[in-house]
Amino acid sequence: MTDDTRDFDLARLLAERGGERYDLHTRYLNHQLPRMLRTIGFDKVYERAEGAYFWDADGQDYLDMLAGFGVMGLGRHHPVVRKALHDVLDASLADLTRFDCQPLPGLLAEKLLSYAPHLDRVFFGNSGTEAVETALKFARYATGRPRILYCAHAFHGLTVGSLSVNGEGGFRDGFAPLLPDTAIELGDLDALERELKRGDVAGFVVEPIQGKGVLEPPAGYLRAAQELLRRHKALLIADEVQTGMGRTGAFFAYQHESGLEPDLVCVAKALSGGYVPVGATLGKDWIFKKVYSSMDRVLVHSASFGANAQAMAAGLAVLAVMEDEQVVANARRTGDLLRTRLAGLVEKYELLQEVRGRGLMIGIEFGRPKSLGLRSRWTMLQAARKGLFAQMVVVPLLQRHRVLTQVSGDRLEVIKLIPPLIIGEREVDRFVAAFTAVMDDAHDGGGLMWDFGRTLVKQAVAGR
Repeated sequence: MTDDTRDFDLARLLAERGGERYDLHTRYLNHQLPRMLRTIGFDKVYERAEGAYFWDADGQDYLDMLAGFGVMGLGRHHPVVRKALHDVLDASLADLTRFDCQPLPGLLAEKLLSYAPHLDRVFFGNSGTEAVETALKFARYATGRPRILYCAHAFHGLTVGSLSVNGEGGFRDGFAPLLPDTAIELGDLDALERELKRGDVAGFVVEPIQGKGVLEPPAGYLRAAQELLRRHKALLIADEVQTGMGRTGAFFAYQHESGLEPDLVCVAKALSGGYVPVGATLGKDWIFKKVYSSMDRVLVHSASFGANAQAMAAGLAVLAVMEDEQVVANARRTGDLLRTRLAGLVEKYELLQEVRGRGLMIGIEFGRPKSLGLRSRWTMLQAARKGLFAQMVVVPLLQRHRVLTQVSGDRLEVIKLIPPLIIGEREVDRFVAAFTAVMDDAHDGGGLMWDFGRTLVKQAVAGR
């Protein structure tokens, strides 16, 4: 090293260039992201984060009810997960040699399978969409059939295979040709059976609760679907990328329905601890043995960074924390409290239509009001673009009350709450107070919310 060479200093780099964050994104990354954030007033500068909170440069705290789209199940920077990552880095393991068997992947697979005792083996990838891709490939190979069924409005990822079973047209548009898979309506058993009778279906991939809109299938639907699939020798694939890891008050959301035993289960997001990307596909022994049927096929499905030591250590630490801190029980208890408090507001606010969900996966849906003044404003928004009212609620929640939430999907009048699973009564009180204040303003007949609504209408019309 020459005298004029400086060691890499991350803290110095961030201090020198951190203020350029939005300009850097505009110039080198997705230029529409900073544009969108500035348009809706979400262009905040967060300096640090811990648990369920962010802080800005002025020391103001922001309550996170989004959890990085569900990734931050334990909140940010949990000390146990951080220590595990420091430990695995300090251990200087001989990782990713590709021609040995390290202990951490086996240990994490063993632990994951203890939560789904009817399953036998695990493939580790790097994301939710990769977990779904794995399930699609395994189902096709194991059954010898080409077609996958999926539900309208489903979300399973954005790579080409998972996009082929994505029920949202906005994500699919312009990326054809996709795989020749088939959408059916969630809850429609007749449609499922009709497609199965064609004899070419490898499997049915389904979210136990759809993330877009927070929609549950009718009671008993998944169990009846499983029976139909078994009768026609097709596989049930449960996409638990968002609903798994305790999100709904059970470790896996399919476990709310007795007797349900999917053939393949996709896991990701919260398994990472928010640090190292990790995805997992859990499956039955016979499926894996079909795919990996000989030594010649040992690498027929693999991932360059799959099962790396840092990801495996993070996953093991996350599962240890979930047990030690009874995170699943907390998600169930706190979710029940939050949903009950919010449901109690439905009668008070005519713009509030329904509160639904399980555990800490909650959908707040808005609908057409009865009173003439509010109805005219609602109609104005709907004529411009469906979903604008929900956006009108999300913006003041952040700007005025420092609470981060999200609209549940394009053109949906639904806000989805998927906060860190560690929140408690204090966070419930803060969110309900903020939401009540926003609803009061929305029903006031004028005010800042409707001024912002008119701005959204202009933008929506101009964007057509």
